[in-house]
Amino acid sequence: MRVVGAGLPHNAGMQIPCDPAHCYFTDHALAAHIRQAVAAADGWLPFDRFMHLALYTPGLGYYARGDQQLGRLPQDGSDFVTAPELSPLFGQTLAVQVAEALQHTQTDTVYEFGAGSGALAEQVLDALAANGTTLRQYAIVDVSTRLRQRQQQRLVRFGAQVQWLDALPEVMTGVVLGNEVLDAMPVQLLQRTAGAWHERGVVVLDNAEDKGFCFAWQDRATDLRPPVEIEGDHDYLTEIHPQAQAFMRTIAQRLQGGAAFFIDYGFGEREYYHPQRDTGTLMCHRGHRADTDPLHAVGDKDITAHIDFTAMAVAAKEAGAELLGYTSQARFLLNCGLAERMAANDLPTRIMAQKLVLEHEMGELFKVLGFCAGAPWPACGFAQGDRLHAL
Repeated sequence: MRVVGAGLPHNAGMQIPCDPAHCYFTDHALAAHIRQAVAAADGWLPFDRFMHLALYTPGLGYYARGDQQLGRLPQDGSDFVTAPELSPLFGQTLAVQVAEALQHTQTDTVYEFGAGSGALAEQVLDALAANGTTLRQYAIVDVSTRLRQRQQQRLVRFGAQVQWLDALPEVMTGVVLGNEVLDAMPVQLLQRTAGAWHERGVVVLDNAEDKGFCFAWQDRATDLRPPVEIEGDHDYLTEIHPQAQAFMRTIAQRLQGGAAFFIDYGFGEREYYHPQRDTGTLMCHRGHRADTDPLHAVGDKDITAHIDFTAMAVAAKEAGAELLGYTSQARFLLNCGLAERMAANDLPTRIMAQKLVLEHEMGELFKVLGFCAGAPWPACGFAQGDRLHAL
């Protein structure tokens, strides 16, 4: 579970110098690689490009390194916990919706994007087998070679039923799952200062004592705007999600039969761009602690942002999908029978599973968006508490 708090400093058209303690020495491989990218971009790199390099540079980026990112505690070397790591009841309950969708769409394949440690795949596969659902293949698409290795070790007992794909299939028929995958897609930063909009980017500052360099913010005037007018004339920092929107459009276009369910933290458009949310949602995670400085310890921590679910729903709809529903994670899991599963388990299991639905934990902050190819049906996960009207 990633916790998001305050945003970034406001600074239209100026540089924020780095703290000398934050300067990287020239032998920091990822920082040096990004420095070259900044230089190649005439000294200013849009933040979405910086975020991509920090997270996904082969062999160096956060998701490309050999460390363990996901786990329950800092002691296990992890940086954050996700719902499948928190409780096996998450995947077991989600499998109820997966089984219904497979049956309704007459498909027999599950596609998971960003499968993490493989915990969700394991839980869903076991639950589907237990309820007699026929599943021909569980296909995983993950950009991290290291995480793929962890997944393969964890899922070896399923044999050839689990397959890893090197690229997004041109055509998909089945059920698509994405748990905390959208939030890791690079975002663009927009800053309104004195009524004028700027795009926030990254520049390089050399240490005055020639001890290295660091990254700093610099804003440039832009024609880009948030999708809605932000009330007021106060300074305002926010994100837009063109990469996640493009991903949603692609999924909707290539899903020729079946359904998709995306689970992540975020809001509808009106909440996301509320006038009081003036510092954005960008956040970093390291050792189960959060901070707001993505320019420090680059490659050693996660960078993430909340999701604008209105933008995701519109992208899927425009690409031809039909929406099944949108609701909180708590309501979705309860609709799928989580309470009954909790009652059938011991106290420690129930205590951990409560975090999935409690409002001050993951229950309200996390949302579920579902869509399908072809005619929609009353999907069980959205039976009560559907908020599509709020998007």
